Amino acid sequence: MSFLAQSAAANPWFSWAYLHANADTIRALAIEHLSFTVEAVALAVVVGVPLAVLAYWVRPLTGPILASAGVLYTIPSLALFAFLAPFLGTDRRTVLLGLVLYALLLIIRNTLTGLSQVPADVKEAASAMGYGRLRSLLRVELPLALPGLLTGVRLATVSTVALVTVGVLVGKGGFGQLIIGGFRNNYHKAEILTGAILCVCLAVVLDLLLVGLGRMLTPWRRSSGGRA
Repeated sequence: MSFLAQSAAANPWFSWAYLHANADTIRALAIEHLSFTVEAVALAVVVGVPLAVLAYWVRPLTGPILASAGVLYTIPSLALFAFLAPFLGTDRRTVLLGLVLYALLLIIRNTLTGLSQVPADVKEAASAMGYGRLRSLLRVELPLALPGLLTGVRLATVSTVALVTVGVLVGKGGFGQLIIGGFRNNYHKAEILTGAILCVCLAVVLDLLLVGLGRMLTPWRRSSGGRA
C-alpha cells in the first residue's frame, strides 16, 4: 500500500508545478487548437452554406449532397488523416482539410433545415414585393434560417474541438499533443488530464460564445420568448 501511495503521489492527476513549468507550451497548443477550430468551421460555413442553398433550390440534389457529406462524416478520423497525409504531407493542411470535411454535414443539414422551415407565405410576400430568387434568399430566407445555421455552427464547433486532437497523428493536434505525450511519458497523469480538461473547456467556452452571438443576431426570438 505504501508503494502505491508513493506512486500516486509521484504521478498525480493534477499538478500546479506541471502547469507552471509548461505554461508556454500549453499556451502555444491552445492557440493552435483554437486556430484549427475557427479556420475549419469558417471554411465549412463558406463551402457548406452554398451547398445547402443549392440543395434547397434544386430539390433532386438534396439527397446526393446530404449523402456525400454523410459518407465523409462516417469515415473514421484516424483513417481519414492517414489517407490525406501522403497527398498533403504531415502539416496543418492535412488536419484542416479533414476537419472541414467532418464539419460540412452539420453545416449543410442544419442550414437546409432552417431554409426549409421558412414559411411559404413569407416567401410569397417577398415575391409579391418584387424580390427575385437571390434577393429573397439574402434578404428574407437566410436571415430567417439563421437559427438553424447557427445550430449547425455550434455543433460543428464542438465536434471540431474534439477532432483536432486526432491531428496528433500528423503532429498537429493542439491539446492532443498533451494527451498523447502523457501516454508516451510513462502515463504522465497531469499531462493527460490537462490536455483533456483544456479541450473540454475550450469547447464549452466557444459554445457559450456562439449562444451569445445567436441571441444577438436573432433578437426576434428573444422577444417571442419573452411574450410566451
